[in-house]
Amino acid sequence: MARTVVGSAVVVRQKYYWPDAQLNLWTIIMLVTASTILGISAEFMSIQSQMRLDTPWIFPYGVSVGALAIVFILIEIILIAQRRLLPGIMLLFGFILLVLFIAGIVGTAIQLFAGPNINNQCNTWVFNQKATGPSGNTLAFLQQQNICQCWDAIFAFWIIGSVFLIWMLVMASQVNMNQYD
Repeated sequence: MARTVVGSAVVVRQKYYWPDAQLNLWTIIMLVTASTILGISAEFMSIQSQMRLDTPWIFPYGVSVGALAIVFILIEIILIAQRRLLPGIMLLFGFILLVLFIAGIVGTAIQLFAGPNINNQCNTWVFNQKATGPSGNTLAFLQQQNICQCWDAIFAFWIIGSVFLIWMLVMASQVNMNQYD
């Protein structure tokens, strides 16, 4: 601990040691996760708008949570550069993001497996119908296949983000207890 005497007050600064490799890996994976969720949700909003259909709540939610996660990670990077990354900050915002990501898992799962059951529609109308050759039908099939695979990807990335946020909560609590000395 570093102590600084200011007048009659004593200011105590505690140093926290973060495991570099784990923190870097976490940051990269979470940037990829947040960017993927943001990008796929924005693409789906664009498709819904082009087709003049109502936009389900999960798409703007994905854009918002993805953007929020990216902003959080950028703040984390700035704090790392200044050597001021506190475990309490990571615990608080990691928990908030974890709750948001779990809501994203639930919302996407409802769309995929319960509500309109996109998974069954994809299996019936897309994956069981193959189109080949240079035609508009092939292009339509490829676009439909892309949409179905994007649904699977966004669901997977909600889960990956949640797992990595739990990892951050564990890592930040260990840093807080100085277990990485």
